[in-house]
Amino acid sequence: MTGAAAVASLAAVAAGWLDLDGSSSSSTTTNLLLLRRWWSSSGPSGVEALLRGAWDAARAAAVAPALAAASWVLLALSAMLLADAVFLAAASLLAPRRCAAAAAAEDEEEEEGDEEAGGRDVGGCYPMVLVQIPMYNEREVYKLSIGAACGLAWPSNRVIVQVLDDSTDPTIKDLVELECKFWANKGKNVKYEVRNNRKGYKAGALKQGMLYDYVQQCDFVAVFDADFQPEPDFLLRTVPYLVHNPRIALVQARWEFVNPNEFLMTRIQKMTLDYHFKVEQEAGSSAFAFFGFNGTAGVWRISSIKEAGGWEDRTTVEDMDLAVRACLKGWKFIYVGDVKVKSELPSNLKAYRRQQHRWTCGAANLFRKTGAEIILTKEVSFWRKLYLIYSFFFIRKVVAHVVPFMLYCVVIPLSVLIPEVTVPLWGVVYVPTTITLIYAIRNPSSLHFIPFWILFENVMSFHRTKATFIGLLELGSVNEWVVTEKLGNSNGTKPVPQILEKPPSRSWDRWTMSEILVALFLFFCATYNLVYGGDFYFVYIYLQAITFLVVGTGFCGTSSSNL
Repeated sequence: MTGAAAVASLAAVAAGWLDLDGSSSSSTTTNLLLLRRWWSSSGPSGVEALLRGAWDAARAAAVAPALAAASWVLLALSAMLLADAVFLAAASLLAPRRCAAAAAAEDEEEEEGDEEAGGRDVGGCYPMVLVQIPMYNEREVYKLSIGAACGLAWPSNRVIVQVLDDSTDPTIKDLVELECKFWANKGKNVKYEVRNNRKGYKAGALKQGMLYDYVQQCDFVAVFDADFQPEPDFLLRTVPYLVHNPRIALVQARWEFVNPNEFLMTRIQKMTLDYHFKVEQEAGSSAFAFFGFNGTAGVWRISSIKEAGGWEDRTTVEDMDLAVRACLKGWKFIYVGDVKVKSELPSNLKAYRRQQHRWTCGAANLFRKTGAEIILTKEVSFWRKLYLIYSFFFIRKVVAHVVPFMLYCVVIPLSVLIPEVTVPLWGVVYVPTTITLIYAIRNPSSLHFIPFWILFENVMSFHRTKATFIGLLELGSVNEWVVTEKLGNSNGTKPVPQILEKPPSRSWDRWTMSEILVALFLFFCATYNLVYGGDFYFVYIYLQAITFLVVGTGFCGTSSSNL
């Protein structure tokens, strides 16, 4: 209550200084009158009027025009975001999944009947497949991933499981090596490979893994992160697409989650990723035979990796980098949504923030590095290049991250303080509502979580906005790489504490001051709008302020982390 009164007092003080309507209000608070009396008695009589006049002049000459310009730019970008969302939704809804396969594997000399057979069998011939599992200090999940890879239904003499262990903890390295020996003694072809450094992180490990002599006998490579557990029939349902059409470079499966109902944060993550797979990946596959490789749960044609230049560590999204370069060489991709691979959602807020920073910053930095190359390439069509530049990169990797925070958490709250700036109703209500419905329509079972999803995603957009500009401008932490923490929570229950687990941290150690400062700013704007505004923006702004405060003080996700 004391904090609320203080915010209300500050809003009243601001109203006196801003004097938005140029008139005195009979409802001016006692705090404001006392402050004015104090100012009059302690300072020169004309100072207040001078400062107020200076503010009025600055507001009219610079602040209001700048805010109005920013609002219209953001409104235009939000309209572009809406148009792209409509296109993606239509493409994913109207194109049957089998048509998506046909589009990706299009070949003038291939008959439709052969295409239909693409996902069913390998014609009695089992090509040699390499299964790569990169890992780094994965104490909680190494058994799950290695066991799942060794359990794939594929002839043992036609598959090689390659564990690329970059662990720095000697105990964990010993445990992983023992697990590999365990499966090798059971007749599985398991290779345990280590490096003497972590150069290039995951990309470096995958690149090194492709250099071993035994890899030369393999035609395809399946990649699984350490927390992914493919079903036994994974290769049987994915490799045939590559066997039946030589122009397909990648078959991407969908992620399924073992802990979506752990708490609200994991449920919201599932909603976001479900939209990514059900709409964005499906639409890219069906319309342009291209999408960003998700870094795991996919099978590559090894010759396409070599032609594209192999794995690169120039950004933190080595998977997307390889996909773009392969696309520019004319290779086609196919997304198979009915093949699902189990994985784990981050349940620690700090781990989730770092994961989102890596994904967002890396994509923006890749856009900077490959934009000119995409435009100048002659091996793909104009429409495919337009899709890459405009929809894939600009809209989804830049606009989608910047607009939610800048418009709904900065411009709209500021507009309640500057009466010369009015954000139109269609930009405040209609556009975001339509985009939200487009997101929700493919996930009807989660409709009741939509309000929480909106508020939490706006908080995350704050971090994604920072990461986007870091990537575009190549600032200090552009290549920051922190492995996402896993808990090995494969059955949806809380894990047993590990010996090496840190004790729960003190509450203030979980605080993020940047989020708390944004929360205070929003509380101030909401309170001012409640007291002096003529609309109801304060309802949304208060809710958003509370969400920033909850997330900023660490009351979201698990309380402990090994990071």
